[in-house]
Amino acid sequence: MKNAQDVIQADLDYICDHLVDEFSVLSGNKLLITGGAGFLGYYLIQAVLYWNSSHSDKAPIDLTVYDNYSRGIPDWLSSLDGTNNLTLRRHDVTDPLPEDISDFSYIIHGATIASPMYYRKFPIETMDANVGGLRFLLEYFKQQKEEGKPVGGFLFYSTSEIYGDPSAENIPTPETYRGNVSCTGPRACYDESKRYGETLCVNFSQQYDLPIKTARPFNNYGPGLKITDRRALPDFARDVLAGNDIVMYSDGAPTRTFCYVADAIVGYYKVLVKGNNGEAYNIGVEGPEISIKELAEKVVEISTELFNYQGKIVFEVSEDKEYLVDNPNRRCPVIDKARHDLQYNPGIGFEEGIRRSLLWYKDNAIAEDA
Repeated sequence: MKNAQDVIQADLDYICDHLVDEFSVLSGNKLLITGGAGFLGYYLIQAVLYWNSSHSDKAPIDLTVYDNYSRGIPDWLSSLDGTNNLTLRRHDVTDPLPEDISDFSYIIHGATIASPMYYRKFPIETMDANVGGLRFLLEYFKQQKEEGKPVGGFLFYSTSEIYGDPSAENIPTPETYRGNVSCTGPRACYDESKRYGETLCVNFSQQYDLPIKTARPFNNYGPGLKITDRRALPDFARDVLAGNDIVMYSDGAPTRTFCYVADAIVGYYKVLVKGNNGEAYNIGVEGPEISIKELAEKVVEISTELFNYQGKIVFEVSEDKEYLVDNPNRRCPVIDKARHDLQYNPGIGFEEGIRRSLLWYKDNAIAEDA
């Protein structure tokens, strides 16, 4: 692969090859994705359209995207406007749903603010999307069933952050771990609203016998994650492509496992279609668990190979006093449940994922603030 287009083609082939059963179930149904202009929407949307175009023998998946476009409409999404079986609609999920809303059998609620830098700036809006917006959608889904309309599946995007900073004996972390989370710290607006969102989902599923499922993403990265997102990898890529040293605002000691977005998207559609009602699934990879410093070192190594990068890693202190408050020291999932229930088996290795990401960033080095 030499450029972003090669990466996108390879990723879409990979996603669709691993979702034959799931997309066949979605075939002929109406799917709503909220927050589709964001990171995960990038492949959630393009994978469905790619499936439709490459499987003309099957009824298409009819896809509608809601987003408030608070960050503008990204070029990749506006370029898709007019595609068959795709409807783009400006809507803020914190407002009541449109009166003329269509009959959706499947819903993916992905509208949120997920970057720590930004959800700390907009805590109320973050909570409103994760709780109020979710409630509107759950009430709609319930009403659909009451009116005798098909309800195939509802996916709520939670987060690995609901676990907080797990104790050593709870790493790797299974879905049964109850978490070690601050309800008042600078990250609480995101962590706690996601936790409450899960509680809403469980109770709606149990009380009204609805197929509602939850995914807990573990450090997804790759195409679609804007270079302005202010998370580690986009920051490193921005420094590399500008020819600057990579700046780290910590000692780089916290460790993570990093799940490439194509594997993550496969997992999310599997949760939507095959997940057990009222249950949550970790979606990520079990290894390698590496430090943020090691991530930066790998970016330097691969960037040197790809772009003849000449920079180095430098350490500075952030002017943001809350930059590292409540930041988990380790984050690593147990994914046995997803393997068993969903046949989820991530296959894109860490180095390959970083390579694809950097090639994509090379052709997507300019973006509005995330």
